[in-house]
Amino acid sequence: MSATHEVLNQAPPLTGFSTADDAALLEALRRDGGAWGEAEVRALGARAGSAEVQDWARMAEASPPVLHTHDRYGHRVDEVEFHPAWHQLMAAAVESGQHAAAWAEERPGAHLVRAAKFYAWAQAEPGHGCPVSMTYAAVPALRARPELAAAYEPLLAATAYDPAPRPPLTKRGLIAGMSMTEKQGGSDVRANTTAAVPAGDGSYLITGHKWFTSAPMSDVFLVLAQAEEGLTCFLLPRVLPDGTRNAMRLMRLKDKLGNRSNASAEIEYEQAVAWPVGEPGRGVRTIVEMVNMTRLDCVLGSAAGMRAGLRQALHHTAHRRVFGAELIDQPLMRAVLADLAVESEAATVLGMRLAAALDRSEAGDAAESALRRLALAAGKYWVCKRGSAHAAEALECLGGNGYVEESGMPRLYREAPLLSIWEGSGNVAALDVLRALAKEPAALDAFFAEVDAAAGADARLDAAVARVRKLLGELSDPGRAQLLARRLAEQLTLVLQGSLLVRHSPPAVADAFCASRLGGDWGHAFGTLPTGVDLGRVLERAGAEGAR
Repeated sequence: MSATHEVLNQAPPLTGFSTADDAALLEALRRDGGAWGEAEVRALGARAGSAEVQDWARMAEASPPVLHTHDRYGHRVDEVEFHPAWHQLMAAAVESGQHAAAWAEERPGAHLVRAAKFYAWAQAEPGHGCPVSMTYAAVPALRARPELAAAYEPLLAATAYDPAPRPPLTKRGLIAGMSMTEKQGGSDVRANTTAAVPAGDGSYLITGHKWFTSAPMSDVFLVLAQAEEGLTCFLLPRVLPDGTRNAMRLMRLKDKLGNRSNASAEIEYEQAVAWPVGEPGRGVRTIVEMVNMTRLDCVLGSAAGMRAGLRQALHHTAHRRVFGAELIDQPLMRAVLADLAVESEAATVLGMRLAAALDRSEAGDAAESALRRLALAAGKYWVCKRGSAHAAEALECLGGNGYVEESGMPRLYREAPLLSIWEGSGNVAALDVLRALAKEPAALDAFFAEVDAAAGADARLDAAVARVRKLLGELSDPGRAQLLARRLAEQLTLVLQGSLLVRHSPPAVADAFCASRLGGDWGHAFGTLPTGVDLGRVLERAGAEGAR
């Protein structure tokens, strides 16, 4: 072989690491009552970083699901065939309790531990996180119909993955999906035209079209349909109790930008059997808790994507030499990496704080419930928006090596926009901030109580909080309020992140965040931090080996 074919100056494969080797994650776990789950989180993180799981992720992405509407004889089957790697990823996620198992866990901090697991595992392959997240989120909505919850919740929480198409109550464990949006309405679910007619035995017959149903191979679905009383939530099984297929027709699978390992389908219901959940005519109210739970996972998933991209960038630059030195030692690259690290840690601490708020809310803490309502809407807006920009910059740290599929960075980049769209894109989330303020006045008091826990610790944070208070004073005009909604959601998230970092993260990280995101000493792209930031300390915190 000629010398030109000798491989030099290339980073070795990034494998055999742990996605749970993350100081911000583990500190949050210990701080808010989840220390009992640390060993499980660490074990799962090590598995996520293994060569075996990385192969599963690659194969699941490279072999998207295939729809089979009929069998060879012409019988309607409506089945989606997945690569075996998909089922291996799903089994690992369910067995580790990332789905609804937290609802059956009596120890304090159950949702925090579950969030840490979801964050660590999502860094391996995010597509299968969708049905895992929806299964988690289905439980609080299902509890609006206690008799259904009593029958189905134990199976939703069971740590057994059972993909076979059988009657749900005969299986070892269940996966839940959600079927809300229609082509004429999108996020405006009140525009739904799917009809629900009483069957006379307590069940309803559902007829209509759903434009985007993710994970159509789930066992049960929460479906919105128009009953006589108005829009109502229903539980619809894929297989009926007698073993026959419900009249749920898969018309086609979506050809998506990312999330390609996961199936998303257009569905026709042709008098499909379903049971009402919650009060008739109050379907949006019933399903909103499911939406809020999946929004939490949008924040956690975006934070996980940032951490995964940062890790790849740190690894590549630590092993790549340019202009006579390691790339990670070049001043401008260090500035970019540190900026990415600050963004990543801010997203992580916020996601974990929201999970802790859920634990406390479930324990009856009204203030934490109010905080979660407002901070989750704002955080979903901002953190998920930052995910795409972060993925693009992290990819660029690898240059052309990051632009090829083998690096895994294109998959990360394609996935990032989904989390900003899922469960309400930017405008929907920002407007929900305004709704939270209008409907739950206690939310603002709870928010400022949390932020003010860092009052006086950083003048830039204090000034940013004062600006937020002034901005809130400009919302009295409804028309102007809508125009300010995005800015408000952004600023609420930034001051909350700043408060969390000032209280809980190393001074170098908090200083970099407050100086740039709150103090205005920042450009419009990553890598424009103030010159006085301690880049070495920030990079050490992020896990860069030998950061100087």
